Amino acid sequence: MAFVNFLVYLAIMMGIYGILSLSLNLQYGFTGLANFGQVGFFCLGAYITTIITLTFGLPFILGLIISMVVAGLFGYVIAIPTADLKEDYWAIVTLASAEIVRMFFLNEDWVVGGGVYRGGAFGVGGIPQPLKSYFSAQSYPFFYFMIVLICLIATYLIINKLTRSPYGIVLKSIREGEDRLAQAMGKDVKRFRLKTMAVGGMFGGLAGCLWAHYYGFISPRQFLPLETFIVWAMVIVGGKGNNKGAILGAVIIIIFYHSTRYLKDYIPVEEVTLASLRMVAIGILIVLVMLFMKEGIIKEKKPVY
Repeated sequence: MAFVNFLVYLAIMMGIYGILSLSLNLQYGFTGLANFGQVGFFCLGAYITTIITLTFGLPFILGLIISMVVAGLFGYVIAIPTADLKEDYWAIVTLASAEIVRMFFLNEDWVVGGGVYRGGAFGVGGIPQPLKSYFSAQSYPFFYFMIVLICLIATYLIINKLTRSPYGIVLKSIREGEDRLAQAMGKDVKRFRLKTMAVGGMFGGLAGCLWAHYYGFISPRQFLPLETFIVWAMVIVGGKGNNKGAILGAVIIIIFYHSTRYLKDYIPVEEVTLASLRMVAIGILIVLVMLFMKEGIIKEKKPVY
């Protein structure tokens, strides 16, 4: 039974990180925006839904919607000063923005309206899990997996629809550095970049919301820049510019990331050392993919006109 519970946990993590991977793939894989602050949207989604549901006692669905809206607005705002700049500036600004979000929640120490929410370095616990009272402790993870799966499918369908539409064609032309071509077609490149960061941010916030309600506890230490690296690894390994590849990459990296707990019985290495080796394994996997499958495991399908 313990192994089955672990598999369900693994599937939930695959679903949540699959949403994160799809959102980054929209920004980087299709549009070429070097977003090194993906964890910032993840963090915002987790904290906003916590405040909405834990402090104000509002339903989970409102926490989900509001966290997506706030994360989307954040993506739009941080893209404004860099929308006309090159990739390296995008990387710097997004990385710094994510750290600003994390440091804010790390250092703030306040109570909203006399409610139970209290942040800071110690994190926030007691985050409500939707409809948990209707299920037993054994069956609830299966129900939550269905919630995550529905959100993952919805994310995939929406992003896939966007990237296969004329909107997606413009995004790819921007990615290839053909701003002038897009402008010649009457497209506002800056506006497209802003929209893409906002849409990607919304789905990053969705992933953060699902994370918070699953764990029931969040802390700023859970949203370090390392999380962005993990999501980037998913996109690179799975295949940028391919939505199926983004999900496949999430599945592979999550397996690598969480499999070390079972290796301790077979490898004579301390658990702490073994856990740290998972990042080495992911790094080696990225190198191998870049050497032998430069476009990822699932290559982007080039349209034929």
